[in-house]
Amino acid sequence: MTEPIRVTVWGENVHEGRDESVRKVYPDTMHGTIAAALRAKLGADVVVRTATLQDPEHGLTEEVLADTDVLTWWGHAAHGDVDDAVVERVQQHVLSGMGLIALHSAHFSKIFIKLMGTTCSLDWRAENDRELIWTVAAGHPIAQGIPHPLVIDREEMYGELFDIPQPDELVFVSSFSGGEVFRSGCCYRRGQGRVFYFRPGDQEYPTYHQPEIQQVLANATRWAAPVVPRQLPTVHHRKDTGWFEKA
Repeated sequence: MTEPIRVTVWGENVHEGRDESVRKVYPDTMHGTIAAALRAKLGADVVVRTATLQDPEHGLTEEVLADTDVLTWWGHAAHGDVDDAVVERVQQHVLSGMGLIALHSAHFSKIFIKLMGTTCSLDWRAENDRELIWTVAAGHPIAQGIPHPLVIDREEMYGELFDIPQPDELVFVSSFSGGEVFRSGCCYRRGQGRVFYFRPGDQEYPTYHQPEIQQVLANATRWAAPVVPRQLPTVHHRKDTGWFEKA
């Protein structure tokens, strides 16, 4: 029997405590809503915990990360409050094989910028845009069961130029009612780990309640899960020539 995927859903948990408008949309918090969606979509194939910025070590201790196959990350108002030592710890686990799903404004999170090596800047507008998410990699596992296009009636707009490295695989692009386009579903491999950036999810809109969005998150969780034992790539000093013939 295959072991369930161990997921940690990380939420900044600032807007939920500060903004009544966000509490109305996400009375169970954003991270709680995402965690519930993964449990509903993946059932016995997943074990989900949550962690927040306010927890000791932001809930991302060495023990938690070692017990995490896939980490989802949503942050916005307090990127700078995330401790650099925790960011370094998360990066090492991604390089060792843990999956990372960066959601919406997590493009400006310390961990995503560290893994991308660019500014990760973009254009934006919060004016109730309609977003159409177009699948551009129909055979990709993350796109399975997703309508083409996936329609979000009201969302924040993100537009190009999105200053990221060229994705290893581009799964989705978005178009908006203002005419902008955006690379909204981007896959990367960093070390042994898989990274997926997914654009939708502004805190003022009920995006994570939408079943099709939940399905993308479930598909991405399966895709990002490690497929080989976790191991940080290291330097090996091979002294002997002819080692292959001796093996």
